[in-house]
Amino acid sequence: MSIYINRNITHNSPNTGSRKISGDENDSPLQVFVQAKKHINIVFSNIQSYVIDASERITDVSTKCPDLVTENELSSILDYTYKLKGIHEVLARNHMKVAFFGRTSNGKSTVINAMLGDKVLPSGIGHTTNCFLQVEGSQTGEAYLITEGSEEKQNVESISHLAHALNHEKQLNENELVHIYWPKDKCGLLRDDVALVDSPGVDVTPHLDDWIDAHCIDADVFVLVANAESTLMVTEKKFFHNVSKKLSKPNIFILHNRWDASANEPEFLNEFNNQEQVRKQHTERATDFLVKELKVCTAAEAPSRIFFISAKEVLQARLQQRKGLSASNGDLANDFKSRYMEFEKFERLFEECISKSAIKTKFMNHSQQGKDVVKEMFKIMDAIHNRSKEQIKSKIYQKEEFQEKLTLITQQLTSITNQMKMKINSMVYDVEKKVSTALSDEIRRLSILVDEFNLPFHSDPLVLNVYKKELNNYIEKGLGSNLRAKLSTALAMNMEQSQRDMVEKVSKLLPENISVVNPQLEPFEVFYHLNCDNLCGDFHEHLEFKFSWGLSSLVRRVSSLATKNSLKSRTLSSPTNNQSTNHLDQSLNDYNSHQSVVEENLPMISRLLAASLGTQGTMGGLILAAFMLKTVGWRLIVTTGTIYGCLYLYEKLSWTTKAKEREFKRQYVEHATSKLRLIIDVTSANCSHQVQQQLSTTFARLSKHVDESASDLNEQLELLDQELQSLVQSTEISKILKEKAEFLKENLKNFDKDFFVN
Repeated sequence: MSIYINRNITHNSPNTGSRKISGDENDSPLQVFVQAKKHINIVFSNIQSYVIDASERITDVSTKCPDLVTENELSSILDYTYKLKGIHEVLARNHMKVAFFGRTSNGKSTVINAMLGDKVLPSGIGHTTNCFLQVEGSQTGEAYLITEGSEEKQNVESISHLAHALNHEKQLNENELVHIYWPKDKCGLLRDDVALVDSPGVDVTPHLDDWIDAHCIDADVFVLVANAESTLMVTEKKFFHNVSKKLSKPNIFILHNRWDASANEPEFLNEFNNQEQVRKQHTERATDFLVKELKVCTAAEAPSRIFFISAKEVLQARLQQRKGLSASNGDLANDFKSRYMEFEKFERLFEECISKSAIKTKFMNHSQQGKDVVKEMFKIMDAIHNRSKEQIKSKIYQKEEFQEKLTLITQQLTSITNQMKMKINSMVYDVEKKVSTALSDEIRRLSILVDEFNLPFHSDPLVLNVYKKELNNYIEKGLGSNLRAKLSTALAMNMEQSQRDMVEKVSKLLPENISVVNPQLEPFEVFYHLNCDNLCGDFHEHLEFKFSWGLSSLVRRVSSLATKNSLKSRTLSSPTNNQSTNHLDQSLNDYNSHQSVVEENLPMISRLLAASLGTQGTMGGLILAAFMLKTVGWRLIVTTGTIYGCLYLYEKLSWTTKAKEREFKRQYVEHATSKLRLIIDVTSANCSHQVQQQLSTTFARLSKHVDESASDLNEQLELLDQELQSLVQSTEISKILKEKAEFLKENLKNFDKDFFVN
């Protein structure tokens, strides 16, 4: 954005009063400096605010996005903050500085007083100024002075005592500086930010280099006040040679003061010693000094840098004007008007020169520094902006990867879960079937296991209870051991293989840095929980002697045979779907006829035996004996009775403890078999449940790793969302700051265009 200067301002000249400056050739050049200073202060104030704001924002961005801003960038922004603060402070107090130098008593102080239009600095014959005096405008409107190293305000009148070389009580040395603040409304130069520096004579000290470094290095214009009654001296030239070595082409004006002395001579001694020839001689020597020796200007520019004045006359005339009198009143030499106009010409060219010079010396370097800072800030913001956009792309790509991975893990985990459920169900069914088959086989071999039990047997009830308890424990351990021997190895291998499959499948769903260890470190073992002690707790043995050929036993045998035959007959005579041949029907009829004869006799015998058993005592026996006697004869009966008695006696004698043990074990086997058959399904289901629980627990633990991994992915996705949000904000911030840097860069370009382009 271009800034245009409004140059319609009022300027108070010390010799012409108030005059209007509009935009033509009569414009005050000093006002251009004032406007330039005002404008560059505004620009740098904006730059400083911008850098401070950028520092705060980028520091916050660096906190939220550590990888977005480098340490060098943060350090650079912080350095720019301090640098701009220093530049802004310098610009705020910058003024156009004019340094007056010359030999003692050449009228340096008088020239300054003439420009100020008042007797401010001490002046007179001889060496009067003892130290450096800097006159500048007072911000408060009051006149005061401050000595170097002090902030105490002193009366301006004390300058005659502090800085006068003839004051023997002086405490200031030649290299010290006294700041004199004079009301701005009394002098247009001071109002336009001009500082006038008076110096001791260059011929009174050998420390010229110290003067230059201390007070001249930042001067915009140097004014050499020479004595028109003599030529330029080596001491004066030496000083400015030193100045030109330290400064590149300094702006130098040469004032030949006391030119009124030439007018006081009534006539010259000869034709070669007239005013014009002296002026020409001074001009040639001064031109050679500026052009050939110092090389600070061209021969064409030199005449505008060399003037012949009488500062004392100008000061006297302006003091008269302040009193309201005519400028020509008083004791003035001839041709005063031309010398006065020469002084005004000097002031006009001086103002133009100092303004141009000061703008360049005071602001050009700062403008370039500002452009460098803004340029670097633009680069930093552009780098952060590009880095932020790249990271946004990377984070978005990473987020998509995480989302895809999370979706894939969820789908694969669901698939694996279904596979594992099917596999677990298959194993459960297989284990249930194998346990059922193995337990059935062991039940059929129960008699062998019972026979292997060799604890001493006794029919005493107390001993027998202990015997049964030990037998129950033995059977339980034996069955469990046999089942484990048959099933455990194969089952453990299947379980281990299943767990490995689970680990392998689940591991594929986990990140590479996470390893899954099989949670089941020991071989799996099934507990069968037969609990024979409770199962056979209702077993009651019957160890009393029973003759195997007794009537009761015979009746049971005959009844059992009749029952079996009856069942077989009903089975054969039941309707059948296969009636294709008559031959099969005939065979069945013949078989039924044969069986009918047997069945007719069996019921009768059974009824007789039952009847005999149903009678009590001798009556039943007699009836049976009579029936048998009538049927088969007495000899056969006797023989049969003898054999029957021998059999009874043999069995009675054979009913020993060993026989009782065998009978006990037989009864126990029958009872235990019937009980164990009842729990086959329960036991196999219990074992399969153990397998199911173990595999399900293992898979649940493995799935927990996947859930944790998925949870980590969700957390990473949330973190990525936060980072993306921060990056988007950082991108917007860096974009805004980059645009501001571009705007400030344009402001500085417009400043250069307005004030540095001729």
